[in-house]
Amino acid sequence: MNLIAAAPLWLILIFALAMIAAAIEDAARYRISNLTSLVVLAGAVVAAILAGPSWSLWQNGAVFAVLLALGTAAFSARLLGGGDVKLFAAAGLWFDPVSALMFIALVFLSGGVVAVAYLATRQWRLRGRDKKSSRVPYGIAIALGALAVVVLDSRALGHHERPLAPLTIKPHKS
Repeated sequence: MNLIAAAPLWLILIFALAMIAAAIEDAARYRISNLTSLVVLAGAVVAAILAGPSWSLWQNGAVFAVLLALGTAAFSARLLGGGDVKLFAAAGLWFDPVSALMFIALVFLSGGVVAVAYLATRQWRLRGRDKKSSRVPYGIAIALGALAVVVLDSRALGHHERPLAPLTIKPHKS
């Protein structure tokens, strides 16, 4: 179940603000607090409760488990930080498999853009520090991917709830 589509607007805003906070935290200090990931995770649980019981929620759990497993492997290979892994899995809990594929693709795309930007600005950002650092705050890419899914998925914006009104042409009175 796409919990973004099922959640009330106030909960989507909390999700979006938590993702923005994670991106800012990661950009500023290369760390994402556990509290931020917990807000994203708890928001998904609240959205699931508000949506009501559904057999399709197992898919969200599967997305969470797969992203946690992939993230853990990337952490072991020193490709991602622990905060990135937790945020990635927690955000994945919001999405059904179709939206999760879009999320993963957008995270990878955003990650490439963020990596190129960080490498291109390394000299400027690391004045007086180790200029060989190749660390990239991947929390930015995770947040951008999640927020892009929210925007791109028309169901998340509530358009699936409102059918189009029929077109009525009225003659002009003269």
